[in-house]
Amino acid sequence: MHHVGMTVTDLAAAVAFFEELGMELEGKAHMEGELVDGVIGLDGSTSDIAMMKTPDDRYRIEFSQFQTPKSIDGGSHAPIHALGLRHVAFVVDDLDDTLTRLQPHGAEVVRNVETYEDVLKTCYVRGPEGILIELCEYFR
Repeated sequence: MHHVGMTVTDLAAAVAFFEELGMELEGKAHMEGELVDGVIGLDGSTSDIAMMKTPDDRYRIEFSQFQTPKSIDGGSHAPIHALGLRHVAFVVDDLDDTLTRLQPHGAEVVRNVETYEDVLKTCYVRGPEGILIELCEYFR
């Protein structure tokens, strides 16, 4: 796998949120033209993208913000059991600290922070655009 793509309406907010999770901005680009239209299947598209990577350079998320055509809501607040891409999971060193750092970026815990035996502390949060993030702190 090379990357996962997500469409957002506020590219800067998505980048800031995921930087707070430890991802690094790899690059930004403006996308338009016949080649892009041919690949994505949208005529006259223009968008700005930001590619973010994990610090170990293993995983990437590409965020796209379309100027034309305008984005449509594909179910940004769909529940976890809805079909399609539903969440991205991150292992964090300190779940409580991560939640504190993400709150100014609009993160909201879906329901509870739960602890499973002496193995794991975990929760789901909604980030920008309703992106569902699973946070996991493993006890080592």
